Amino acid sequence: MASYHKPDEKTIQGLKDMANKLRIHSIKATCASNSGHPTSCCSAAEIMSVLFFNTMKYKTTDPRNANNDRFIMSKGHAAPILYAAWAEAGYVKEADLLNLRKIDCELEGHPTPKLAFVDVATGSLGQGLGAACGMAYTGKHFDKASYRVYCLLGDGESSEGAVWEAMAFASHYQLDNLVAIFDVNRLGQSEAAPLKHDMETYRKRCEAFGWNTYVVDGHDVEELCKALWQAQQVKDKPTAIVTKTFKGKGIQGVEDQDNWHGKPIPKDKVDAILADLQGQIQTNKLLCPEQPVEDSPKVDISSMCMPCPPAYKIGEKMATRRAYGIALAKLGEASDRVVALDGDTKNSTFSDLFKKAHPDRFIECFIAEQNMVSVAMGCAARDRTVAFASTFAAFLSRAYDHVRMGAISQSNVNLCGSHCGVSIGEDGPSQMALEDLAMFRAIPTCTVFYPSDAVSTEKAVELSANTKGICFIRTSRPETAVLYSPGEKFEVGQAKVVRQSDSDKVTVIGAGVTLHEALTAADELAKEGINIRVIDPFTIKPLDAETIISSARATGGRIITVEDHYREGGLGEAVCGAVAEEPTILVQRLAVSHVPQSGKPTELLHMFGISAKSIVSAVKSTFAN
Repeated sequence: MASYHKPDEKTIQGLKDMANKLRIHSIKATCASNSGHPTSCCSAAEIMSVLFFNTMKYKTTDPRNANNDRFIMSKGHAAPILYAAWAEAGYVKEADLLNLRKIDCELEGHPTPKLAFVDVATGSLGQGLGAACGMAYTGKHFDKASYRVYCLLGDGESSEGAVWEAMAFASHYQLDNLVAIFDVNRLGQSEAAPLKHDMETYRKRCEAFGWNTYVVDGHDVEELCKALWQAQQVKDKPTAIVTKTFKGKGIQGVEDQDNWHGKPIPKDKVDAILADLQGQIQTNKLLCPEQPVEDSPKVDISSMCMPCPPAYKIGEKMATRRAYGIALAKLGEASDRVVALDGDTKNSTFSDLFKKAHPDRFIECFIAEQNMVSVAMGCAARDRTVAFASTFAAFLSRAYDHVRMGAISQSNVNLCGSHCGVSIGEDGPSQMALEDLAMFRAIPTCTVFYPSDAVSTEKAVELSANTKGICFIRTSRPETAVLYSPGEKFEVGQAKVVRQSDSDKVTVIGAGVTLHEALTAADELAKEGINIRVIDPFTIKPLDAETIISSARATGGRIITVEDHYREGGLGEAVCGAVAEEPTILVQRLAVSHVPQSGKPTELLHMFGISAKSIVSAVKSTFAN
């Protein structure tokens, strides 16, 4: 086994000096912006110095290089010291640090991927380690490369359950290329963190979760150098380095004092503090990071195509959740960069079909949906993979903050939520996704697919793989008839008019199971001489307003929406928004009106007024009025 060689004295002093340079930059930047978190930066100064100028291997002029070691600042409020490190590395202009948080500067209050050296946005605490797990898993199993992944967490954020979901994941998958550094500076935002400086309890917790763990003085660069070197030697375990630090370290009168979180140093004190720090710098030693090993494969995920058309016949019965699994497995044949994740629901979402076909590219995340979403984002970072994560749509609500941060991260992650609506039946309301359309419609970068048959589901999977931003695919439990031929063309934002005549009285818009209820209603009404136009929106966001408006005009300005979702935020409200400036169009909304209960799917569709019978009644009422 290799033996540790302590850095020479000049390097040690250079790293100490670099830490104080990073403190000075952080204090100056936060003073210039009159906001920010200098004390949170100062506790991590030695950690950042050793990581960026002794341990990590990366190209300073090419932060997104596929071979570089990765770094995630999970304690995102310490962004100024991250920017300072890249300034000292030569990538960020030092003068730009003084534009921190200004509207025309990309050095924002918390890191975002507007900056090439940021892979995922952080600042909503507790999420960085999950993304780091995804990057480390990708590096070890998909890229099979030498790069390592480092994640810096605060002690306050380690109260978040998502951190421990990630800790469990990393040890289960033996991610020995992952290092989590805990900056235990004792103080939170409003009071001390619960464990304060109880380093032994931190050690025991990390070890209990299966991590190789070191406890060190976070302000001793020699101890940090050694611990980070030791982490590189460990096999089959991730490493946690728990560092005892002091908030505001190096700031006279502020260090280890409460009530300084998120406050710049007062102007009447800053000059003396900066002079004191400057006086501690003893060398001008140039510290250059080591170049990375260039063994990451070249990856191209720019054009994903199914190897063959859908293999379904019109009228054949197939649940869209099963069609999702079949489509995902097919897409996996087209590219070895397609990966799938699930939260122990793979035999219900049918992502198990992908696992059977491509077991080396399936990641079981178990019942930890927050972490699953963050891991998927990590897998998708730097365009290394096309990641699809699936679970019951209802359980994605638990991960909503991670999805929200995914939009800020400019992530291209794909999420599939099955078992939507009351149509799942007997399992009852805890399993019924009735808020998911509202959730995902509110995400600014999200495309929302709601396929209604097996063919359109397969097309949704293919389109998701090629669509920038977050994609959400809503799938259903009941088996429904195939409506479209294998050659049918689908596009994002283009609806299908699946039933029409020259004498249509009302336009009915349904999706998933309710589209089939609408078609059944159309057949019943036709027997009575009443024709209706039926639209399948395919994507709820963006919605095909042009098709909806033209159809409404052709049917006397009458629209009925019917959805297996609560009234708030779903299909009906999307349609109302699309026709808001059309004074002659009236929209009637049929939706789930209150918390449902167990029952047979047909009983529940009828109970909540979204069955074919309910649509027939609504059409007659609308036409009569």
